[in-house]
Formats: sequence, structure tokens, C-alpha cells
Amino acid sequence: MTDLLQILPSFPLRPFAALIPTIEHNALTTTDLLTLHPADIAKQTRLPILDLKRLIAAVQASLCDDITPQQPLLDPDPPPSVISTLDDGLDAALGGGVPVGAVTEITGESGAGKTQALLSLCLAVQLPPPHGLGRQALYISTEAALATSRLAQMLNANPILQQYDEDARPSLDAIHSAVTPDLETQDHILEFQVPVLLSRHDIGVVILDSVAANYRAEFERQGSHGSNMAARSAELVRLGALLRDLARRHGLAVVVANQVADRFSSSAPRQPAPRSSGVQESPLASRSMPPPPSMNLPSTPSSSIPFALQDPDGPPPPPALMLDHQQRWFTGWGDDPHASYSLKTPSLGLVWSTQIACRIALFKRPVYGRYRQAAPIDADDDSDLLAPTLKGWRRWMKVVFASHTAPTGQGLDGAVEFEVTMGGLKSVDVKKAKNKQ
Repeated sequence: MTDLLQILPSFPLRPFAALIPTIEHNALTTTDLLTLHPADIAKQTRLPILDLKRLIAAVQASLCDDITPQQPLLDPDPPPSVISTLDDGLDAALGGGVPVGAVTEITGESGAGKTQALLSLCLAVQLPPPHGLGRQALYISTEAALATSRLAQMLNANPILQQYDEDARPSLDAIHSAVTPDLETQDHILEFQVPVLLSRHDIGVVILDSVAANYRAEFERQGSHGSNMAARSAELVRLGALLRDLARRHGLAVVVANQVADRFSSSAPRQPAPRSSGVQESPLASRSMPPPPSMNLPSTPSSSIPFALQDPDGPPPPPALMLDHQQRWFTGWGDDPHASYSLKTPSLGLVWSTQIACRIALFKRPVYGRYRQAAPIDADDDSDLLAPTLKGWRRWMKVVFASHTAPTGQGLDGAVEFEVTMGGLKSVDVKKAKNKQ
């Protein structure tokens, strides 16, 4: 036991002075005391087993005290850096804003306000904390060029931006932009040109508007059915890994806009996909094409291949495991059984949903009214003056899932209503929303 003081120099030997000579005589080391059973040590040394247990317990306690650091090895994680939406109500629902170091998706139908939210981030990221990061922005568009006139309008009308001095306000010169009309150009820009730009400029947010446009044009063409689904899934996984790496390595936020499609019931029996009619596919769509399968895959608009590979002769899976049930919790639509709005599904399916850390869903609902003037007496029932007319739209924002904050919850009860103003997105007061109803 000569190694005890070498391992534990501060070990108190005085309470165990009667045991130490016998233990040293039997050449027992500290490892022996910790690994052998006390009964075996007592039989070998002829020492009282209770005294040996007290010695072993003291050695174990001294070892624990010796390896316990004086201060924590890791500092507590700081709160996540976020980029404001330039509205306090929306920021509160998002846990402060859009998180840095992760991929965030903003999805919704056309006219819901996706692009307006992205333009707000281009300006907010240039502000100092807590609203921004004091850095520049990169806006990559797949459908239309950067709306500089709208940015200038928001810059002059947003109340938060008006609080800053002329020199501290965001500038359009700090927003870099690019247009990717096809998937091959998008792939080249994200993989080669964006890393070079990030190394030369202090960019805090990378925006892709929208992520689904080029994939729809490339893969959802005539003759591209089940065989192209595997290729598209592989491309989506690769894109997700690339965007996550950019976000983590450069400490920036990656925000993508995504389109939605109407959700139809899948109760009808699925028909096997027709064979390819000989339409030539692009090199990018076929570069990761799997070998021809031995069985015909069912045609499905979703990229959730595991749900499609069901044995038609076997028993049906439990309803809780079906995609129609599971997608209620990660798409943003369908979690409220009493919803009065039509159900939507974000594009690119389940595979893309696993690549993002946060999904924000935007909803819109029409508001109808009637003409205030009375209709003529001789007007028929089909008169335009008697028919309801579209007065405007109501919009809501909902956090479907996120890594930095809790989800909004079921339906639109906890969602934040907002409106699109000249200064950007503005949350609506609850009392004002009730008056509209």
C-alpha cells in the first residue's frame, strides 16, 4: 500500500494507523482496496471487516474530492443569439427572434408575408444587440430579384429603425444579393461562392427565398416520379448539411422560405407509378439516381419513402404511425381538429423537415364584408351589391417546432396575429383582433 500517499498525498492516515502496517505487509495497493471485496481483504489480512470498510470508504471519498474541480469545467451556455423581426410581439413568440447557428424555415402560402419577414431580417441583422448582430446580410433569391424599393420603404417607416441615428441605421449597401434561376446555379453558389463571400465579409444572416422553387422545377417534371424521389431526398439531405455547416462554422443564421401545397386525403387506394415516357432528365437530377428497383414504387408527392414501402398484402400499419397522423405535429397544419381553414403541407416533405431546427408557419384568412349602401329595390338576388366582398386578410404567425423556444401550441389559439405595414410586419393587439371578429 505504498502508493496511497502518491495517489492521495492529503489522505488522513492517523485514524487508520492500526491498519496501515498490516496492509503494507500484505502488499495491497490502493487499486486492491477499491476492487477487491472487503471480506476477501479481511480474510487475507485478518483485520476487522468493519474497519476495512471504513478505510475503503475514506479512500473513495478522498478520490472524489481530489477529482472534483475547484470551478466548473464548462461555463454555462450563454443565451442563444437572435435576430429581431423588428416587432416586439413577434419576437416574444419566437423566443427573442430568429436563432443564430441554426437553419430556420418560414413557410406559408402565397401572400402570407414570408418575403416581408425575410426583408425585415436583412435590415435587423445590421443593428447592434439586442435587435441584431451588427453584421451584413446575404439574400439569395430563386424567383425574383431583391426588392430594394420595398427595403427602402421599410427603412424609412419602421419605428424601431427610426430610433437609431442616421449613421447607425441599416444600409442597403450592406445587403448582398444573388439570383439562382435553376438548381445547378443554386448548388454552385451555395457550395463555392458563399463560403468565399463569408470569408471576405462579416455576414450574419444567409437567406434563401425560396428553397423549394428550384427543386420543384428540377424533379417534379413529366416522367420523373418514384425514381426521382430518392435522388431528390439525397439532394435535400446534402443541402441541409451544407446550410447547417455554414450556420455553425460562421456563427450566422440561415433562414429559408418554403412554399406550401394543399393537403388531400390519402384514403383512396394508391396506384402504381407509370413507367418513364422517355423524357430526358437533367444531369443534376440523375447524378444520384439509384439503380432501377425490382418493384414499382407507389407515386406520392411526399419524399417520405419509408411510408410508401408498405406490403400491399400485409396488415395495414396502426393509424398513429401513418404519415397523415404524424405530419400534424411538424407541418403546422392539422393539429387542430376543429380548424376552419384549409390544410396545407410545406413543400419538400418529411426529409426536408428533418434538416431544419426551427419551422415558422404563416397563416392567412380572408375577411369578407358587404357594401354599405342599400341595394336597389328592383335588384335581384344575384346582384353584386348583395354578395359579400373581400375586404382584406388576417395573418398569424406560429412556431411549429424550434430548438431555442417552445412551440406555439395547437391551432391558432396561441399564434400571434400580425399585419403587413409599410414598416414591415407588425403584431396586432389582442383587443383589436377581437373587435375585428
